[in-house]
Amino acid sequence: MPFKPFPAAIAVLVGLIIWFVIPVPADVTPEAWHMLALFIATIVAIIGKVLPIGAIAIIAVTLVAVTGVTNESPKEAISDALSSYSSPLIWLIGIAVMISRGLIKTGLGRRIAYYFISIFGKKSIGVAYSLTAAELMIAPITPSNTARGGGIIHPIMKSIAQSFHSTPEEGTQKKIGRYLAMVNYHANPITSGMFITATAPNPLVVDLVNKATGGDIQLSWTTWAVAMFVPGMLCLILMPLVIYVIYPPDLKVTPNAKKFATENLDEMGSISKQEKIMLGVFALMLILWANIPALIFGEVFSVDATTTAFIGLTTLILTGVLTWEDVLKEKSAWDTIIWFGALIMMASYLNKLGLISWFSSNIESMIGTTGVGWMGAVAILTLVYLYIHYFFASTTAHITALFAAFYAVGLSLGAPPMLYALILAAAGNIMMTLTHYATGTAPVIFNSDYVTLGEWWGIGAIMSVVNLVVWIGAGLVWWKVLGYY
Repeated sequence: MPFKPFPAAIAVLVGLIIWFVIPVPADVTPEAWHMLALFIATIVAIIGKVLPIGAIAIIAVTLVAVTGVTNESPKEAISDALSSYSSPLIWLIGIAVMISRGLIKTGLGRRIAYYFISIFGKKSIGVAYSLTAAELMIAPITPSNTARGGGIIHPIMKSIAQSFHSTPEEGTQKKIGRYLAMVNYHANPITSGMFITATAPNPLVVDLVNKATGGDIQLSWTTWAVAMFVPGMLCLILMPLVIYVIYPPDLKVTPNAKKFATENLDEMGSISKQEKIMLGVFALMLILWANIPALIFGEVFSVDATTTAFIGLTTLILTGVLTWEDVLKEKSAWDTIIWFGALIMMASYLNKLGLISWFSSNIESMIGTTGVGWMGAVAILTLVYLYIHYFFASTTAHITALFAAFYAVGLSLGAPPMLYALILAAAGNIMMTLTHYATGTAPVIFNSDYVTLGEWWGIGAIMSVVNLVVWIGAGLVWWKVLGYY
């Protein structure tokens, strides 16, 4: 990505105006205000895609250290700027991205998708559910939702559409390709919300919730997965049906899809030794993340989520499924570690320096005057938090910029901490449905030209409402059963 001087100038100008021009509010320290200037400038740079997000993160770390906004001592300032890189959450997501490379390298991801299609591919809606099931099955160990939806599932979806001569080039995308492309995309936000390790920003939410509640609310991998399972599954079941009703494919019966998948499975041959190892590691990680050994044998056998990820990667390296060269070449993993660490550090210090509590108290006062109570406040905050994503081209930037403040406001107005954390966590993934730039998966699928811009935005708005109503509606019942409020 080349350097973009105009967006860069805007980011710098915004930072300078906040730092030097806008007066520091009476209840805010200069250090907190200056950190806000650096933070907002960083977010503007990310939104404007001035440079790759990892490069922007390096610049942000440098500026925090050089300006001394966290500490006047140069040695302490650089320590503060680098403080988040020891966070287990950062390494959990980075290592999981590396492990997901094994799904692509061994072909296991493709085999899983073809397997489902070979069973349920007699009708177009069966193909849709097969793609959705494959997306769900690999979601727990593919924290790059772009790699999952755009890199693994989308090529298979395109191949199926092409086998029916449903392509934009032929003008026949409505035959089945448009429908499958929409399902391909809209499965992605739902599965992303079902597991901490299904998309990169989720661990950031975990960290922000933990800090905002003083450690009282700790969303473990198991807690998140159990809490999101019922509403997520309901959304996955409904999504292909809703799209089928609104944008039905011309081709309803698809026997060729089953034949296509079977032929590809035959071409792949019997499951290889490396695929078996990958499948075993996948199962082992799910068992450890679900804390099953501790449930059976006691807490002494409990394994930390990040430790589990390291165990998985170590096993893949020792068995030769992945080489160290594969790990080094997994640029997205190292990139994620860099930018994730920088954003967590800045968000953390905004909280430590008191900026978040100041901002939330002001929003609290504004909403408090309406007299809507905490339930009304949560509804208002959630809707604003979700639909403001029309102005963001990155879920990471959105969550980093707004989650802590919105969460703090809800808590101060009396929202149950766990309940509100789960609602905002769900909204942070549902918002991916909205636009063709909402998350990295969107442009990959949109640029294949199966769906027009109007169709994309239309179905995105509809699915955001469907997902929000179903997820929160079912969630309120399920989370009550689980005793989360």
